[in-house]
Amino acid sequence: MALSARLETLHNRHSNLDSQIEQELRHPAPDNLRLAELKKQKLHLKETIAELEGQ
Repeated sequence: MALSARLETLHNRHSNLDSQIEQELRHPAPDNLRLAELKKQKLHLKETIAELEGQ
């Protein structure tokens, strides 16, 4: 997979996680474990994106 396509995929996944986090926060009683997992995934993607963009 070309680097630009890989970055686009990662950016899309990062945006999707943002949406999922926002959706979970709108619940009257958000699931804190799910939020923590989503945020962990988002951070991992952010780090991967930064690493690839640095190449």
